[in-house]
Amino acid sequence: MTTFAKSLDGLKICCIGAGYVGGPTMTILAEHCPQIRVCVVDISQPRIDQWNSDNLPIYEPGLKKIVEEVRGKNLFFSTDVEGEIEKADIIFVAVNTPTKSYGIGAGSASNVKNIELCARTIAKCAKSAKIIVEKSTVPVETASALKRVLLANSNGDVKFQILSNPEFLAEGTAVKDLEDPSRVLIGGDQNEEGLEAIALLVEVYAQWVPRDKILTTNVWSSELSKLVANAYLAQRISSINSISALCEATKADVNEVARAVGTDRRIGSAFLRASVGFGGSCFQKDILNLVYLCESFGLPEVAAYWRGVITMNDYQKERFAKKMVRSMFNSITGKRIAMFGFAFKKDTGDTRETAAAYVSKYLLDERAKIHVCDPKVTAEDMFMEFKYTLNITEDTLPELKSLISINNDPYDAAKGAHAIAIMTEWDEFKDYDYKRIYESMQKPAFIFDGRNILDHKKLIDIGFEVHAIGKTF
Repeated sequence: MTTFAKSLDGLKICCIGAGYVGGPTMTILAEHCPQIRVCVVDISQPRIDQWNSDNLPIYEPGLKKIVEEVRGKNLFFSTDVEGEIEKADIIFVAVNTPTKSYGIGAGSASNVKNIELCARTIAKCAKSAKIIVEKSTVPVETASALKRVLLANSNGDVKFQILSNPEFLAEGTAVKDLEDPSRVLIGGDQNEEGLEAIALLVEVYAQWVPRDKILTTNVWSSELSKLVANAYLAQRISSINSISALCEATKADVNEVARAVGTDRRIGSAFLRASVGFGGSCFQKDILNLVYLCESFGLPEVAAYWRGVITMNDYQKERFAKKMVRSMFNSITGKRIAMFGFAFKKDTGDTRETAAAYVSKYLLDERAKIHVCDPKVTAEDMFMEFKYTLNITEDTLPELKSLISINNDPYDAAKGAHAIAIMTEWDEFKDYDYKRIYESMQKPAFIFDGRNILDHKKLIDIGFEVHAIGKTF
């Protein structure tokens, strides 16, 4: 009968999934735990090749430098999934859990197919005790399902403990969030072996995280906490965005309202910045998962409450696009629009569920000609998002690639344009020479600031017609 590792010296960690969660998390862990061997595995050879090159598959400020410091020392990237699973004492599971697009729960429930496949692979390869750590965002009670699959498909002498350790990092600040987390949450079974597994993972994080920031719970509380945390954050964004529409109707200023509300210590100012809407891989997916859980447990009123957060977010994106069309004389067919930003937020190249894609869809429906300028997004990224999130391809829209393209020079993108739409809050967008841009544009020249980052008075003085979220001029 095997037992779990007792010491960090010589400990071996394997992470299945070399994406936005697995790669950065394991990099920071390896940086702070030189006595631990860390290997990130993935079935995608091109992705692993990128992690082993100078061109990492994801962009996060500060990440590349740390990868280069620890890669080849105690951090490794490999496609030998089964071999690394067999060696490991602790296995993190950080694979994608997208929203189901078909079957029961389509449009709300998480597809945990990849989680189950990981469990079956672990069961096949494991010859010694393993601690399995859920890093992916999963529905409540996934740990129980994992354990059933592991026990049904493995040698009965091999022990498994399942821990929930959800990530709370934000893209664009992932390195900072991992180096100095607000909290680390670890959930597990509240029996002797479960507590033993929890203690070992606590010891790993305690190498750089103060122990008072490491919270331990039962496994179900941990699984649910991640969904609830993202739902609360998204709720605040949708709340201030709903008020932005009222501000425009009443000539109030949403920034002033947010500042007044945010100074209340009971409320706080975080996530009260009005915008064209939230995006990214987490908020919408996790809220929809929470909605499905509530419906599954016979709580339709609770489900409807949280679904309202998504409804408001969809409304904000559509409202922004319709305002563009109305302001430009109810016709944008053939008009050139410079779209500054396509990533869902600054300091990342991630385009998943980006508001820019949804706004683009409305503009493409009107046959506008869109020139996108984003410092980190490629044409491949953009068209991939259109395909997988909105089902927009050259098959469904033959003119697609003639209507929207990437232009890396903002001045070229705006030359001859009727309008500029600010879709991502990249800092560099504030510093462009807008007088030069104005002179090159069609008149009247419109700016639609979907992030409220520009100096609107200065733009109006230049000659622009400015429209911003939650403001009137």
